Amino acid sequence: MDRVNSPVPWSRYVAVGDSFTEGLWDSPAGEDAPQRGWADVLAGILSQRRVEAGETPLEYANLAIRGRLLKPILLEQVPAALELKPDLVSLVGGGNDILRPTADIDRLARNLEAAVVRLRAAGVDVLLATGYDTAGSPLVSTTRSRIGIYNTLIWSMARRHGAHVLDVWGIRSLADWRMWSEDRIHLTTDGHARVAQAALVGLGLEPDRPDWDDPLAPQPPMGFADTARWNAHWLRHHVYPWATRRLHKRSSGDLRLAKRPELEPVE
Repeated sequence: MDRVNSPVPWSRYVAVGDSFTEGLWDSPAGEDAPQRGWADVLAGILSQRRVEAGETPLEYANLAIRGRLLKPILLEQVPAALELKPDLVSLVGGGNDILRPTADIDRLARNLEAAVVRLRAAGVDVLLATGYDTAGSPLVSTTRSRIGIYNTLIWSMARRHGAHVLDVWGIRSLADWRMWSEDRIHLTTDGHARVAQAALVGLGLEPDRPDWDDPLAPQPPMGFADTARWNAHWLRHHVYPWATRRLHKRSSGDLRLAKRPELEPVE
C-alpha cells in the first residue's frame, strides 16, 4: 500500500496501555461492562476512512488492561503487539506510576523510550500520549509537576524517533468536570470521543469534529451542600476502594485479560 497517497496509511493498529486505552467508563452500564474508549473510536474512524477510500477495513487489537503500571505494559503488551506485526501502535502508559509519590520520572521515560526505539526499529509507527492537566483536581493535582516533566520527555523522545503525539494535556475541554466520570480519573464517553479526535490530529489527519477542542459552555456552580455530597460520594466509592487496593498491593486489573487480543477487522 502507498503510505504517502493513502488517506489512512495504516492497516494494522494495536493499542497498548492501561485503563485510559482500555476505555474505562466509556460504557453506559458502568466500569464492569464492556468498555469502548478513545482507541476503539479512533480505530473505527480510521477503518471507515479506509473503506471510503476503497481499501480494506482496518485490523485492530487492544491489549490495554486497567491498573497496569508502565513496566508490565512494556514487558508484556509491547512484545505481544510486535507479534501481531502492526504498522501502527499507540503506546500510552505511566499514569498509574505517576500517582505514586516515589515515581522516578526519568526512569519511566527511559524505559518508554527504549520501547519506542524497539517499535520504530521494527518499522512500526508509534503514537504516544501526554498526560492530562490535573490542575483542577483535588488530591490528583499533586501529580501535576511530575506529569509536566513526563510530558516534556515524551515530546523530546517523539522528536528523536519520529513518533506521533496525542496531546491530551492540551485538550481544553478536559478542564471541565463534565468530561470526567464519577471517579474523577477516567473520561466519560464524550471525553473519550474528544481524545479520539485529538489522536487524529496527532497522527497528522483531519479531525471529524471541528469543535473537538472547544471548551464546554459554562454551567452554574454547585452549591456548598451539593459539593459536599459530591465529594463525600467520591471519597466513599472511589478513593477508599483505591486506597484499600493499594494497601493490599492489588490492582483493579488483576485477573483481567485484554478485551481485544487479536487483530480483527473493524466493521
